Amino acid sequence: MTDPENNPAIRSARRVLTTEANAILDMVEHLPADFADVVDLVLNTKGRVIISGVGKSGHIGRKISATLASTGTPSYFVHASEASHGDLGMITEHDIVVLISNSGETQELRDILLHTRRFSIPLIGISSKTNSTLLQSADFKLNLPNLPEACAIGMAPTTSTTLTLAMGDALAVAVMEQRGFGSEDFLKNHPGGKLGAQLSRVSDLMHKGDQIPTVEADTPMPDVLLSMTSKGFGVTGVLKDGVLIGVISDGDLRRHMGNLMEKAAGEIATLNPVTVTPELFAAQALALLNEKKISALMVVDNTGCPVGIVHIHDLLRAGVA
Repeated sequence: MTDPENNPAIRSARRVLTTEANAILDMVEHLPADFADVVDLVLNTKGRVIISGVGKSGHIGRKISATLASTGTPSYFVHASEASHGDLGMITEHDIVVLISNSGETQELRDILLHTRRFSIPLIGISSKTNSTLLQSADFKLNLPNLPEACAIGMAPTTSTTLTLAMGDALAVAVMEQRGFGSEDFLKNHPGGKLGAQLSRVSDLMHKGDQIPTVEADTPMPDVLLSMTSKGFGVTGVLKDGVLIGVISDGDLRRHMGNLMEKAAGEIATLNPVTVTPELFAAQALALLNEKKISALMVVDNTGCPVGIVHIHDLLRAGVA
């Protein structure tokens, strides 16, 4: 087996990661003076955060724009070249413009820059060159540390793009936290896929109304068995005055098999069962099912009355796991 310490690829990877990590730590100690003002500007804008950049800066700009949009800040990426051919019309006087250029002299951004000056649109510049045209023109300057790129020839955008992305993340998260953007807001923007499933609530997945298997405490066991089989959950809730007092599962049936049919529901039910509320995250309900080694949970309101039932299969089908 090759010694990792002598593998040139491993050495390169460690050098790059160390260089970029140190650059971010440097930015932590030298956060731009305008950062807090930019957060306030974004929070108070009536329009969108328009972002533009060229090349690798453009790729990073698209990601920053997507992060802002998914965390509660309307944002749109405008391609600099397309802006010069009509897309400047997408930028209104209610918007904020963020231009990204490590050198601060990218010619393709010139028309957007002039557009912001002409119509008094707030301009935020992200660059490592404090004396560049971009930062000299910007109303707000998010200047990055001017540090060497991590590549061996010092030319490929590496450190600079990492710093730009980190700055964008810091801005998006700071705005998100100041806005009070929470998990429910996040779910609205991420309804699909695994993330959306994990952020869903029990109320989104539970069975309601006539689908809930329940019997009264004095219900004879033949009728209890009918309830359990007809609803298809393998359990039934036991009620007294409309309040859930117990649950009967297949395990309870086996434990009372000797004289099962002579008893009533309340006599064999497991009392004070594990329940959940509709507001609980589906992922938390799944964790509870696994912890208690059960297959279904009764869902109750704040008075203890059943309002639903959720089965482990419902959670798995929804992609919660």
